[in-house]
Amino acid sequence: MVEDAVEAIGFGKFQWKLSVLTGLAWMADAMEMMILSILAPQLHCEWRLPSWQVALLTSVVFVGMMSSSTLWGNISDQYGRKTGLKVSVLWTLYYGILSAFAPVYSWILVLRGLVGFGIGGVPQSVTLYAEFLPMKARAKCILLIEVFWAIGTVFEVILAVFVMPSLGWRWLLILSAVPLLLFAVLCFWLPESARYDVLSGNQEKAIATLKRIATENGAPMPLGKLIISRQEDRGKIRDLFTPHFRWTTLLLWFIWFSNAFSYYGLVLLTTELFQAGDVCSISSRKKAVEAKCSLACEYLSEEDYMDLLWTTLSEFPGILVTLWIIDRLGRKKTMALCFVVFSFCSLLLFICVGRNMLTLLLFVARAFISGGFQAAYVYTPEVYPTATRALGLGTCSGMARVGALITPFIAQVMLESSVYLSLAVYSGCCLLAAVASCFLPIETKGRGLQESSHREWGQEMVGRGMHGTSVTRSNSGSQE
Repeated sequence: MVEDAVEAIGFGKFQWKLSVLTGLAWMADAMEMMILSILAPQLHCEWRLPSWQVALLTSVVFVGMMSSSTLWGNISDQYGRKTGLKVSVLWTLYYGILSAFAPVYSWILVLRGLVGFGIGGVPQSVTLYAEFLPMKARAKCILLIEVFWAIGTVFEVILAVFVMPSLGWRWLLILSAVPLLLFAVLCFWLPESARYDVLSGNQEKAIATLKRIATENGAPMPLGKLIISRQEDRGKIRDLFTPHFRWTTLLLWFIWFSNAFSYYGLVLLTTELFQAGDVCSISSRKKAVEAKCSLACEYLSEEDYMDLLWTTLSEFPGILVTLWIIDRLGRKKTMALCFVVFSFCSLLLFICVGRNMLTLLLFVARAFISGGFQAAYVYTPEVYPTATRALGLGTCSGMARVGALITPFIAQVMLESSVYLSLAVYSGCCLLAAVASCFLPIETKGRGLQESSHREWGQEMVGRGMHGTSVTRSNSGSQE
């Protein structure tokens, strides 16, 4: 099977190249997301936009991502991982550059929405990446790819510091598309997933891909005949709700929703809490009714850019902690632990703590919620079979965007009436997500990737080895 070949060939030069290429896609995605926090205040001032139009500029990107995540997953399952990824990247690149030439607000609103539609397909790079990784390296590699996300956000802020004062936001949009352009050019080096080729009946193509990996890694190609487990009905939503996967899908949707809801909520809360000093200052201060022009604005200062930079750096410890525990505790317990720590830090904010303690709590909370997000990115491609892997990840990503869309109403609107209620909502949501993580039916630590949804979980692992009997035993394919 492809799983046997990938395990036998091992991790090498091919996977290192693939890591950089997948990382480039993540870096580009992060830059397109980070640009929202830089573009919004700039257009608010330059085009004299009211606050609701500035907020809509951010929301429209999330709407685009939410509406397209499932579609890109379906395309990747039906027509191939490489096809789905290539089209989504070219789409994002085209509309990303085009938005730099937007003459008026309505144009940039539509174009950024279309950019969001394209970004919805970028998580499929993880599907392709995971399918080429041997079991032992899979969790570590997917987690380390997340480093590129943090690098992308840091790079975007540094780029903005140099570009915004002299060249302006249009040039920032164009230059931010450079990693996407690089990925689009290098994308043609990418092979199609051998697992997908086997499932779609292209045995020769799958063997050619595996031989290419073996040659690049300097490893011998395993002997024997590749087993075909052809499956025509790929990428169907109903496959996510078969008796075997129903609970997994529903629990994962809630976990992904909670991750994004809490992650983006904390980002918004951080600004509010720092401006006030602490939670008690927000809850006790009387908001004076003042006449204020809705068009009043302030450009981002160098200090603002530094604050953006520091809050991003908290994600690096999150990656290291998750990296250390994910293969020790397992995927489910890692996600549960991350949610519990975030929830505990949120509850500690109820106490009137000083500025230093507040900073520490927010730093730890963000590190763990970003770690939980990364653990979900490891678990999701592992738990679904090749036939629905991209769709499973796509629908989960779509649910995460729903969480990102709702969270401003808690972190900004509800915060004005009760800061304690806002914190209780985030803490409660994460406690429920921790319980959901524990109730997931399948633990994927140390398991091979399932090929066909017609097989029972773990059947690919039966008779794993170099004995001839193992080949005979698993040769029934998907016809069982």
